[in-house]
Amino acid sequence: MADETIGIVGAGIVGLATGREIALRRPGTRVVVFEKERTVAVHQTGHNSGVVHAGIYYAPGSLKADLCVRGVPLLREYCQERGIPYREIGKLVMAVREDELGRMEGLYERAGNNHVPDLRKVSKEEIRELEPNAGGIAALHSPRTAITDYPAVARGFAKDIEDSGGEVRLGFAVTSITNVPGGIEVASGQDRVKVDRLLLCAGLQSDSVAKLAQDKQEPRIVPFRGEYMLLKPEKTDLVNGLIYPVPDPRYPFLGVHFTPRVDGSVEVGPNAVLALAKEGYSLGRVSVRDLAALAAYPGAWKMAAQHWRTGVKEYRGSLSTAAFMKDAKLYVPGVGPADVVRGGAGVRAQALDRDGTLVDDFRIHQVGRITAVRNAPSPAATASMAIAEHVAAAVFGDGSAS
Repeated sequence: MADETIGIVGAGIVGLATGREIALRRPGTRVVVFEKERTVAVHQTGHNSGVVHAGIYYAPGSLKADLCVRGVPLLREYCQERGIPYREIGKLVMAVREDELGRMEGLYERAGNNHVPDLRKVSKEEIRELEPNAGGIAALHSPRTAITDYPAVARGFAKDIEDSGGEVRLGFAVTSITNVPGGIEVASGQDRVKVDRLLLCAGLQSDSVAKLAQDKQEPRIVPFRGEYMLLKPEKTDLVNGLIYPVPDPRYPFLGVHFTPRVDGSVEVGPNAVLALAKEGYSLGRVSVRDLAALAAYPGAWKMAAQHWRTGVKEYRGSLSTAAFMKDAKLYVPGVGPADVVRGGAGVRAQALDRDGTLVDDFRIHQVGRITAVRNAPSPAATASMAIAEHVAAAVFGDGSAS
């Protein structure tokens, strides 16, 4: 298969990691990444919280669990080699109510099945040793959970592709994908490029790009905006590491947590509100086209029927700092509305099936010469190098890792 040209749609961290893996695995293969923006890592990668997840939450045997745990050492080694910040600041998954203790115990067993390193249970007193300003009655402590700079990692991957003789074509918004004799033609307006095989890693636009490739309609992407507060600089020393809630299985998202960043800031959040555009990073960004497509999809109405109460609560937090911080105070009682300012926001590409089920696991499949990554939510950044191995093995059918 030497001297093939492999095209990749999307220059987020998953697409770039996969391009790099292919270039390393098959020297002589030319990789061309197509990206509609003028730089890499603009969307989910560029708005990522920077957490390197240890694999605590994910169902044992799922792609999420396996590829997250596999991806951590790959990412850590890459960051160390390239001088990219990688700091194991640790995470507390904290119970603040008695009724959370059973779920925390289940989480501990799940993490053990996922071989999460060095995870331990800690008491109320031990919580105070790790986080003197934290609340909580018990917690799980993951000392190996880390933070990094994912846009810097993505830029490193892009450079690796170019150094191998490949290309990252910026400003190339894919408008058509056509099967032609001996390959696939990828077009942006009148600009056309023929490739032998094509990978779709389009994130927020994954369903739209899959439609261009005549892939099946499901799952569809529902954009959820996650809004953050920032601790004021004089308050950042109240938090040492990552502080997370025990997830409630009735709700699709983790809830508000405290996240130190590599730049020294500390985020509080996110909430999760339905965005009014796939790239709707602010309340004012509305796409009639995206809303119409969502309204026409039966799964969207079924999802709304299941989770509308949660949606109302999340929107309340979006509009009121006091409401946003109500849950946060349970975890760090000394932090209130006066201690934060509005921060940034990201948009999560949440895949949704026709029956209203929010797709939890990574979803990757092949259609002829095309391999489509249809769902890659968190921990996709953590797992990016392991996802790349998985996708490359599927493309080449060899099952090997580089």
